[in-house]
Amino acid sequence: MKFKNVLLASDFDGTLKNDDGIITQDVIDKIKYFINEGGYFTVCTGRCRQGFHLYNPEYINAPVLLCNGTMAYDYEKNKTVFADGIGEEGIIALTEILKIFPDLCIELYAEDEIYCINTIEDSHRHITSQNIEFTDIKNLKDAKLPWVKVMTPAGKDSRKLQEELLKQSEINFLKTSGEWVEILKKDCDKGTGVLKLGEILGCKKDDVYAAGDGYNDVEMLVAAKAGFVPENGSPEALAVAKYVTRSNNNGCIAHAIEILDKIY
Repeated sequence: MKFKNVLLASDFDGTLKNDDGIITQDVIDKIKYFINEGGYFTVCTGRCRQGFHLYNPEYINAPVLLCNGTMAYDYEKNKTVFADGIGEEGIIALTEILKIFPDLCIELYAEDEIYCINTIEDSHRHITSQNIEFTDIKNLKDAKLPWVKVMTPAGKDSRKLQEELLKQSEINFLKTSGEWVEILKKDCDKGTGVLKLGEILGCKKDDVYAAGDGYNDVEMLVAAKAGFVPENGSPEALAVAKYVTRSNNNGCIAHAIEILDKIY
């Protein structure tokens, strides 16, 4: 039980899975070894509850962190562990944003329902490709609160939108050079989520580890005792890595557990 009360949280796409979308058997075997030695292994992903389809108790034995850390869901018990969502402050902030970008498409993710304003093809494809349904609405107030995540395909307006979001101090957003912008509850991200889950599981902060490859993993990698980043990770993630592992196509998480094996 060398890993008793040790938590390892891994990003899903680009870290746990290889580029073919597969969690290879060598990785699963290492995770099973980690779990058998008392460790907690879970996934921390930007996906919503309805969009995460690869839960398997064989290699996940803790609640899954969803929506970039704002929600933890126990798929074994079909129960929400925590959900830190945007409330009325989100309606106020996004109303101001829509005054500037009246045609902006916005996806609103409540715990059990998904809504979309000004739906465009990119959003329709983004949501339905995860085999989940959504409701078209005309008004922000028609969407059930709280929202565990908000997404918008801002396209060429992404930078300008982020400049405007900086003026909305009551919400948080993930800064990106990409065209999609993700908005979260103030002071919430993958970092706060993984530490909150660790506390719930009874793990000391010094026994909480994280692995990830993207810009939205940075807060988690920094918050953890140590962050593992695959060698083919993004520049943002590699810049804060404590350990650079083999690529996600060559067993990133297996390598991370090999490192933990030496630490413990």
